[in-house]
Amino acid sequence: MKIKIDLTPRHTISPYLFMQFAEPLGTADASVDAGWDYLNDCWHPKLVEKIRELGPAMIRWGGCFASYYHWQEAVGPRENRIPMHNLCWDGMFSNQVGTHEVADLCRLVGAEPLMVVNMESDGRMHWAYPKPGMDRLGTAAEAAAWVRYANDPDDALRLSHGVKEPYTIRWWQIGNETSYDRRGFDCETAVQKTAAFADAMLEADPDIHLLAWGDSGWAPRMCEELGERISHIAFHHHFGKGDENSPLYGTEYRKDPDLTWYYLMTHARDTLEAQIAKMRAEVSPFGKRLAMTEGHYSLQGRNRCEVLSSWGAGVAYARCLSVIEKASDILDIATLADFFGNRWQVNALMLPTPIRDGEAYLQPVGEVMKLFRHHIGTHALDCTCECSGVDVNASLSADGKTVYLHLVNTDRCAAKDILLQPAGNPPFSVTAYEIAHDAMEEITPMIPDLFHPVEKAVTGGNYILPAAGVAALEICLA
Repeated sequence: MKIKIDLTPRHTISPYLFMQFAEPLGTADASVDAGWDYLNDCWHPKLVEKIRELGPAMIRWGGCFASYYHWQEAVGPRENRIPMHNLCWDGMFSNQVGTHEVADLCRLVGAEPLMVVNMESDGRMHWAYPKPGMDRLGTAAEAAAWVRYANDPDDALRLSHGVKEPYTIRWWQIGNETSYDRRGFDCETAVQKTAAFADAMLEADPDIHLLAWGDSGWAPRMCEELGERISHIAFHHHFGKGDENSPLYGTEYRKDPDLTWYYLMTHARDTLEAQIAKMRAEVSPFGKRLAMTEGHYSLQGRNRCEVLSSWGAGVAYARCLSVIEKASDILDIATLADFFGNRWQVNALMLPTPIRDGEAYLQPVGEVMKLFRHHIGTHALDCTCECSGVDVNASLSADGKTVYLHLVNTDRCAAKDILLQPAGNPPFSVTAYEIAHDAMEEITPMIPDLFHPVEKAVTGGNYILPAAGVAALEICLA
């Protein structure tokens, strides 16, 4: 079975397709609190080391949390910071992690920050004014002041905090999941609010990139009204629910491995493909780009179903990454995980609690995101695959000397014998980085390295992709 590779570069591939996003999750998952060292006022070294291994090129700060967030409460001297109620996730957030700390984490791991601003609580008045005397409404003036605080070399407030150099935060999202709550803004109100925020933020810094919320059919109106003020339309995709016969809950997935494999291989990939196709159709007439700023399995049990610790989930997520890469002609920002925490199975990175007493490790989704992130080119290539049951994407390095293949074997039981054929039959050598396990095998804190990729040399252009295998191949052209 052959994979034929056309070596003509197509479109560029954004480095932000493997983005991670951080959101304080209160009592649902220790999340940000689990990774912050409150004694030494810094990120835990274990966390920083593991994020560097994961290698996200962008880190998003926000989520539902953003809809009742006042950024001013989380800057300046630590003793002056104001704790806040975490209205969506319960509990209190200390605000010891704020703009400076997020920007510093991005600096430590080589990532771009993406900040989500509070757009009048997205119209959710139960978050804007949760009780008498409590005001969590975010205004356009507040968002513009945040842009100046981050980017203006002469911002007086930042300078008063002893930070001389601006953070240079170029990416900002206006609002979060605005269309998902009937108690929030309707489309037309959201369009007008987004326009007002965009105008204020661009006046503060005309060089920033703005993302506007456009899911649920809102994208065309956002594009029509905001025009060149925005560069991207944001949407989310949480998948895995919707079929009463699905075994992906509780421990049901362990009863019938074949049925579990079927659902892992089909539902997530198919719904993601459909969602991206819908968004593409809505923004293409306006020349806008797409940003999937949240995306992951969402299963019964508030994101804690242990099937997501299984290697079968890793293969399913790899299939989703294949869909994302195929859409890289219009999709610039994407994620498939909730970054780090100590409880949710949808996290890319799991932290021990307390963090000093164990090893941090990557969930299956984190391992496949790391694998593809570290072995990918700058330009997409066309390729044809004669191998049934194999997902494949190809890319080319900037210097044109290395071809990268991302392969996913959707057959749980049979390996695939593949012959690699770059166009023109140039001489080449191949190194494979692969992960292959029984689909039902699960990672735990006792075996944190279980799903690390294995490096293998490939001779003669023939590669055997193991059953339930995910691989990144580097083809060095002579």
